[in-house]
Amino acid sequence: MQFIKVIPLMKSIDMDQSLDFYTRILDFEKDGRWSSTGSTSFSQIHRDDIYIQLSTHGGDGTAGNVATVVVEGIDELFEKYVLRGLDTKEKVNSPVHQGPIDQTWGWREFYVTDPSGNTLRFVQKL
Repeated sequence: MQFIKVIPLMKSIDMDQSLDFYTRILDFEKDGRWSSTGSTSFSQIHRDDIYIQLSTHGGDGTAGNVATVVVEGIDELFEKYVLRGLDTKEKVNSPVHQGPIDQTWGWREFYVTDPSGNTLRFVQKL
């Protein structure tokens, strides 16, 4: 028996807003949305081998989840996100939201919080 992949589920408050953020700023691609309209929906997005599911369904957790995404080229990635419209003003007091920083546990990291309050921790091993 072999585990193949883990796909985190992130609670979305507004699916249109979430999909816009993940596709326009973070460069994910939308795999699908069910239902295609309305207030209750489920979507799957991906970038490279990273998949995330988004849901507005009441029983699918709460907003404020965290997922770690291991990357290469972390500084260039952060710069790209800022150029694409990533706004860090809401997290001014959080250095890790302002740009990549070296952590004592051996990772270089920056965090991105989506419109629903979920955080992606982008990390690269030092």
